[in-house]
Amino acid sequence: MSLVFSAIVPHPPILIPSVGKDNLDQISKTKEALEELERDLYASKPDILIVISPHGHIDHDHFTVNLSDKFEINFEDFGDFSTKFEIKGDTTMMTIDKERIADKSPLNIISEQKLDHGVGVPLFYLAQKMPNLKVIPIHFSLLDNQTHLEFGKNIKEVISNTDKRVAVISSGDLSHCLTENAPGGFDPQGKEFDEKLIELLEKSDSQSIVNIDKDLIEHATECGLRSVIILLGILNGINFKTKILNYEAPFGVGYLVANLELV
Repeated sequence: MSLVFSAIVPHPPILIPSVGKDNLDQISKTKEALEELERDLYASKPDILIVISPHGHIDHDHFTVNLSDKFEINFEDFGDFSTKFEIKGDTTMMTIDKERIADKSPLNIISEQKLDHGVGVPLFYLAQKMPNLKVIPIHFSLLDNQTHLEFGKNIKEVISNTDKRVAVISSGDLSHCLTENAPGGFDPQGKEFDEKLIELLEKSDSQSIVNIDKDLIEHATECGLRSVIILLGILNGINFKTKILNYEAPFGVGYLVANLELV
């Protein structure tokens, strides 16, 4: 097994200093947790970082893998024209096994250099100190949860067949309805969803996460569950311990930073 690191992170653009500005102070604990996670990721010495994003290229009935020699990250969509950087991409690992993946899971391969904020925000905090790191962005589909778990298991096979050291990040925010001024308005089931997901992560209970009540998921208006489930598929058969580094929701959206430590 070449998997060396796995984690769950949020991706609010306000984490970028030139975007968040004074609002950054309200999520300082999330920022500190990401900085701690970056130190752990750096220590794991990954060659390749897979980032699973709920934004960007989303196909209803296909998973999407973005392969390019390099990627560009900026936050111009959020009014920041100063923060920009490039990062290397890997086109080899997935290409070798793409036919085998496609035989088991519906798959699209694209090549888009500009990355969405679901990938860009985590890379801003986690990847800039590793100039040789190569990134593979993956986007989930709108298929059912079990299909996402199976897709993760297929990606696990790809990781197992490489001699590279691979890290995987699940990017996603949790409930969007935790306060009256939240993007989704207030719904008490948002808090229930976040608490249930964190509880099940701490128990390493992947199947129960897959089976979370659909009505609860819908009311939570989350964007990260499918990313988490793909990661759990990758972790299938691997012992891990969930270390919650921080959870907070100052703007009515649940931001979870967790290191799923391999044991």
